[in-house]
Order: sequence, then C-alpha cells, then structure tokens
Amino acid sequence: MRAIIIGAGRGRRLMPTTANTPKCFAEVQGKRMLDWGLEACAVNGVTDICFIGGYQIEKVRADYPNFTFRHNADWANNNILASLMHAENLMNEPFICCYSDILFTADVVKRLLASPADIALSVDTIWLERYRHRTNHPPDDAEKVMVANGDVTRVHRGIETRTAYGEYTGIAKFSQQGAAMLKEHFHRCRACFAGKPFREAALFEKAYLIHLFQDMIDTGVKIAHADTPGNYMEVDTQQDFELAQKFWRGGA
Repeated sequence: MRAIIIGAGRGRRLMPTTANTPKCFAEVQGKRMLDWGLEACAVNGVTDICFIGGYQIEKVRADYPNFTFRHNADWANNNILASLMHAENLMNEPFICCYSDILFTADVVKRLLASPADIALSVDTIWLERYRHRTNHPPDDAEKVMVANGDVTRVHRGIETRTAYGEYTGIAKFSQQGAAMLKEHFHRCRACFAGKPFREAALFEKAYLIHLFQDMIDTGVKIAHADTPGNYMEVDTQQDFELAQKFWRGGA
C-alpha cells in the first residue's frame, strides 16, 4: 500500500526551527518527524511513499531519493486539500494519507489498516490529555470529531470540547472505492466553488481536508473511525516541539 505524505507548507508557527528546513525535518528525540512516520508505516508494510512538497522540497528530494514526489508549487496560496490532490493520479489503488507534522506509532497505522471501511479516519480518543500543556494550540483549534454507530458524523474545529469524541490525527485510509469517492467529491466541489468560499475556508483553494470530508459526510458518504488511545502527537508550534522532546513515546 502507498502512503501519501502532505508536507508542502512552511510551518511558520514552528519558527525558528523551520527557518531553513522543511517542517517535517524537525528532530524529535534525535529523529526527524518524517522518519518517525516512515518507520510506523514500514512496520505495517507501507513502503511506497509519495511526498507532496512545496517549501524547500529540494531538501526532501536530496535526502529521500526513493520517494515519488509531487510538487505543490503554489503552496503559499493554497492548503492541505489542494496539496493532497497533487497526487490524484496515484489514487487508483488503496492508500493512506497523513500530515507531515505529526508523530504516530505503528499501532496507529495497524488499527487504521484493520478497518474494513472504504474510508476511515484515525481518531485519538484521549486527545485532551495532550492539550493540558498546549497553551499555544488550544482545543478550539483541534480537528475534532463526533461519531455514531461506527461512523464519523462531524469533523470540525468548532465542535465543543465537551461533546467531541476525539481528535482526527491527520491520518486517513482509502480503499480503491474510497479513493474514487474522494476524487469524485473533490471535483464536484471544485466545479462549484473554485475561487469562492467553501465551508469555513475563505476560498476553495484554501480549504482543509476536513472541509471536504464533512461535505462528503453531508452528502451521505460513510466515513468510519479507527480509534487510537494516544500514540500520536501534533507538532504545530515551537511549544509543541518542546513538549514532544519531553513526552513523545515512540515505538510500537
């Protein structure tokens, strides 16, 4: 199975760590965030890697020549959804996609791959434990989810903390049929909203992946959740980076 890693952005909130290097090159406990994710995937047999880059993509190309690359040259003017769809021609078979600024273990990937659903989101069910120290990235900014009967019913930052089931980790799995649905809905929404506001995004081009997920859910697409009790950390700010040095527990 292929993994598509979305890593085009600069990561301004992780300055000065990202002043002269891609965000995913930031080292947590002596290992790049990117390498933590690659190891978690490899344990589960996911070794075919596509990296979608933008900011300083040449450094990733130099250090990881075995990757397949897609270049989001307009990364400064678009967002995660637009980045992911740069790899659309690689979505004719099952794949997982993930953000590049996260830490996760092999068990997270294992649980996701075990889901029989065509589309499944990895969800951290003890997410609030990580937010006790995250004063620079409050729970209001988390990509929270609500669920019912095994399906995600809502994925939105605006979900109230007390009602959220968990936090979307930024890792998702698609079967061949799930990938086809993703592409179909992307093109439907782009045809209607290109250059216009789309959900909470000022423009469709600035949309996050969760915006498309919610649009799919609203039209009846089933999206499952594969739960993980932790084993995941987001590194979005310099404070997150420092917390990861202290609290990240890698391995299985």
